[in-house]
Amino acid sequence: MKNLQAVFIDRDGTIGGTGHFIHPRDFTLYEGSADAITRLKKAGLLVFAFTNQHRISRQQATKAEFQEQFQTYGFDDAFICPHSDEDGCSCKKPGIGMLLEAAEKHGLDLKRCAVIGDVGSTDMLAAHRVGAIKILVRTGWGDASLTTYRDRWSEAEPDFVAENVLEAAEWLTADRNK
Repeated sequence: MKNLQAVFIDRDGTIGGTGHFIHPRDFTLYEGSADAITRLKKAGLLVFAFTNQHRISRQQATKAEFQEQFQTYGFDDAFICPHSDEDGCSCKKPGIGMLLEAAEKHGLDLKRCAVIGDVGSTDMLAAHRVGAIKILVRTGWGDASLTTYRDRWSEAEPDFVAENVLEAAEWLTADRNK
């Protein structure tokens, strides 16, 4: 993708875990996730974590624990919504608050960014709302997003459906290596 500036990657179900909350100390990356992050960074892209983590509001983990985890994995920055559904914030996906914060902080044009995630009704809708490239992975909730829950995000069509985050990274960087 020419002129791509950054890639936002969801956590649970996209780079690892089960699609459900797992504390950062117990979280395990999927095979290929670390390679995907490395590949994107070697292509000159900024790589950001982009995740809803309402368990922070329940004091089951801290934002700092997530930020430390993402830093360990090699992310350039982490945008984390700690709020519950009842908080009514603008950052919780499919809201675009985290994307707008990242754009302001890092001088990004969100139309020159990509979002990789496993949930159509959050990750893909947020990407759609800012005009970013949308990549749905089949890991985590990905297959269910494409079938059982497709009606919840029918206005957004993924630009690419990948088996996993590594295939998504390969697709994004394919023409950069020619």
